[in-house]
This record gives sequence, structure tokens and C-alpha cells, in this order.
Amino acid sequence: MNRQELTDEVIKRKAVAVLRIKDENKLKNVIQAIYDGGITCIEITMTVPNAILLIEKMSEEFKEKVIIGVGTILEATTAESAIKAGAKYVVSPIYKKEIIDIAHKFDVPAMTGCFSPTEIQTAYEAGADIIKVFPADVLGMNFFKGILAPMPHLKLMPTGGVTLTNAGEWIKAGAVAVGVGSALTDKKSIESNDYKKITENAISIMDSIKNIF
Repeated sequence: MNRQELTDEVIKRKAVAVLRIKDENKLKNVIQAIYDGGITCIEITMTVPNAILLIEKMSEEFKEKVIIGVGTILEATTAESAIKAGAKYVVSPIYKKEIIDIAHKFDVPAMTGCFSPTEIQTAYEAGADIIKVFPADVLGMNFFKGILAPMPHLKLMPTGGVTLTNAGEWIKAGAVAVGVGSALTDKKSIESNDYKKITENAISIMDSIKNIF
């Protein structure tokens, strides 16, 4: 898929699982559990040990089942390495034009982190495919409504503040998709190898989204 097709797929699938796992040996089982729960966009962050190698392995392991991207990108060099390893989209908690440019060079979407209206519009004008509003829990759903009223052209995705039951409310507030991390992959479930609980969490998130349509 090209950049536009990948962007459309993320928007269609509505939820991106943000993984910050300390034990890399559990990553495969966690991704499988999330997939079993219906979430098929997986963001492996650079805070995961050996993230680049794992992106390569998991891309091969899950092939067409999930769309694997890279998160917590802070500069272009790491983005390029992740894309070459198989990442299909690049997510950053900050706005840097160089990150957008390198993603587009390889024809993959850039999801740039922004906070203020000016920063959001600046990222849009620089070519960001989706704006990651972060930390969204600080701003809330009314911020999305407020921003989109004068600027309906924006594609916004909250990260931070998305729970098992409010994902659909974020979509209703105008988000094109949601990024969900700790609510989905809580530490206790991972530490106890309770992958069934992670699957149940994913199901709850997707049910929340489906219920608004």
C-alpha cells in the first residue's frame, strides 16, 4: 500500500495499539492478543528494547494481519531505520518537519505529535497525514470539537486519555482514530501473562467504537 492507502486503512480501522513493553520476549504474544481482540494497527514504540529488530520480526511474523508502525520517533534517522525494517507508518510525540519528510520519502504516513492549534495547523501544512494530539487527556474531547469547528480539514488522533470505554466518544468528538496504550496493555496483565485479558480489553475498545455508528 502507498502512503494514502495506509492512511485510509488506519482511519478505517479506527484504533492504534501503542506498545511500550519492557520485556521484548512477550511482544509477539501481546500483538497476537490484541489482534484476537480486533485491533489490527500496532505501533511499536522506540522505548521497547531492540525496537527496530522487533519491527522487522513482527512485520514478517504477522504479515498482512496487522499494520505495524513505529512510535516515539524523535528524529529522522531512527524513522528511516524503522521504515527499512518494515514500519508502515511513523508516529512522533513531537512536531519535526524532518520526520514528516523522511516518512514521505519512503511513501509512508507521518503522524506528528502536536498540542496547540498553531502547531497542529503547522504540521498539517508540512504534510502530516494524521495529527497525533498529545497528551490528549490534558486537552479533552471538547478541544477536538473546538479545533475542528474552524478547521474541519484536520485529521486528529488522540493519544493519552483513551480508555476501554471512551474510544467511541473520541471518534464522536471528531477524531479519525484513537491511539491507546496503557488502558489496553496494562502492566499487570503483561507481567502475569494474562493475554486473555488483553484480548478482552481490545474487544472493549472496538465495541466502544462500533457502538457510536
